[in-house]
Amino acid sequence: MIKDPINGKKILLGVTGCIAAYKSCLIVRELIKRGAQVKVIMTPSATEFITPLSLATLSRNEVIVNTFPKNQKNGTNLSTWHIDYALWSDLMLIAPATINTIAKFAYGFADNALTTLVTALRSPLIIAPAADVDMFNNPINKENLTKLEQLGHYIIYPESGELASGLVGEGRLADINKIIDAVELILSGYSKDLIGKRVLVSAGPTYEDIDPVRFIGNRSSGKMGYALAKAAYLRGAEVTLITGPSSQNIYPEIKLIKVRSASEMEKEVKKEIDKNNLLIMSAAVSDFRPMKIASNKIKKEKRTIDLKLGLNPDILSSIKKTKTKVIGFALETENELNNANKKLKEKNLDMIVLNSPGKDSGFEVDTNKVTIIKQEGKILKLPLMSKFQVANKILTEAKSII
Repeated sequence: MIKDPINGKKILLGVTGCIAAYKSCLIVRELIKRGAQVKVIMTPSATEFITPLSLATLSRNEVIVNTFPKNQKNGTNLSTWHIDYALWSDLMLIAPATINTIAKFAYGFADNALTTLVTALRSPLIIAPAADVDMFNNPINKENLTKLEQLGHYIIYPESGELASGLVGEGRLADINKIIDAVELILSGYSKDLIGKRVLVSAGPTYEDIDPVRFIGNRSSGKMGYALAKAAYLRGAEVTLITGPSSQNIYPEIKLIKVRSASEMEKEVKKEIDKNNLLIMSAAVSDFRPMKIASNKIKKEKRTIDLKLGLNPDILSSIKKTKTKVIGFALETENELNNANKKLKEKNLDMIVLNSPGKDSGFEVDTNKVTIIKQEGKILKLPLMSKFQVANKILTEAKSII
């Protein structure tokens, strides 16, 4: 059984006063579901939007709102709780973070329980802002966020969309899944180390039409490619994802290009490759396509049909060598290393990822077991891991070539 990087971790969640505060319940629920221990600290204004009792029930821990107890006549056991919490935590997440609290963090204010705790914090800090569009885009707020990033804190920038005011723009709290992914990323020891890099990822299957309702395809779900795109984005890269048909969700900040067939994917890869520092070709491209596509649905009364197949273009072989570094994937069931090495050299790749299919590895599952092979002969064999963790291992190895 693989270990979840969030399982067993001690996480502090700070909640500040804005309409998105209700989403903190969902964050606590997801962290608890992943096996984390969670303690919540709220600003007094946050209690105007959500009750401490809700978060205490979900986190199974006391929620702290005030620095000092309201009544000390019977004594108190709070003592230096902010130091105890700061030493206890593996990570602190502020979600949502208002522009007022962000400004306090940037200048070291310690005027409430939450800001006081942050000044004593030793663990990594993740900040997920939420505000109306003009408030978020205020130059002073942008300056404060830049300052916090320069201090080494991780910012999960808000998304664009309809806001509580009715306006449309940037300021909506990032999607809960993205926030949890960022928590896993930081707890795994990664950071925004790909800032300034542009990464192109292909994902999913390709479908080759037989007639208007039938096609030839494969079992690829796209999970590996989508995990690569998400991990690259969270690590600071500008990401483009070219994907065949897939039910997977992607972050709205990632440029998404949807294709269906191998020839469509080849066209888009060639169009985008020179704009990027790295191409990761993780799509399971169909090797064959019907030589003739029926214009009408083939009736089953025919009993049998002759389906003549031809080879699809080999996208990796057709790419002209540019400054862009290229990583390929190989799924092999026999002579795995030999076949992968052969593909690495024949297709002039900078790196190849060998998939080892099995019960919990390969298509349609959330885990994968791979071997990374570099052009200079370095081989890194990984144990069974989540596809998000595999994606980060691949990106870490790719950093040395881009």
